[in-house]
Amino acid sequence: MRRWRALFPRGGVDLALAYHRAGDRQMVQALAAEDWRALRFRDRIARAIRLRLETADKELVRRGSTLFALPQNAAVGAQAIWGTADAIWTALGDTSDDLNWYSKRASLSAVYGATVLYWLGDDSTGHEATWDFLGRRIENVMQFEKAKAAFAENPLGKALISGPFKVLERIRAPRLAKDLAEGLPGQTRS
Repeated sequence: MRRWRALFPRGGVDLALAYHRAGDRQMVQALAAEDWRALRFRDRIARAIRLRLETADKELVRRGSTLFALPQNAAVGAQAIWGTADAIWTALGDTSDDLNWYSKRASLSAVYGATVLYWLGDDSTGHEATWDFLGRRIENVMQFEKAKAAFAENPLGKALISGPFKVLERIRAPRLAKDLAEGLPGQTRS
């Protein structure tokens, strides 16, 4: 019993995190084994999320999500989802080191989290409803990115970007794994 307590000091939460991180590693390995370079980026993202969910045990994810939904575990759950988004972007070769590093992971965290919740309730054949849902969420992000680009091209957008928003250029991605917000003592970035 002591050994389990040493490995999982917070009990079920640490066990759920271990399962989640193992799923991230499995997804990254599967992505590395595929030739996805011919795919559009939106299709690469969709493929990564699909790989992540297809290899997961739905009941274990459901139970883990229940634990992470508790107020005392919400931050840990959010960090796990952020970690998955980071693993996907890193596996796909993201080289951003500015505000885009954060916005890409934040957007993907939202898409991934919503897709997981949809997947948990999906009983369609082959989870086709989930994959359609995922496609719509990715399209929503693409529409937002188009609107953001259009804003940057209009006079007001240009004025804001070269004026008050100029400070955003100073934001940089974490340079070392220890710089990432892992949150709790004893956690390591895997």
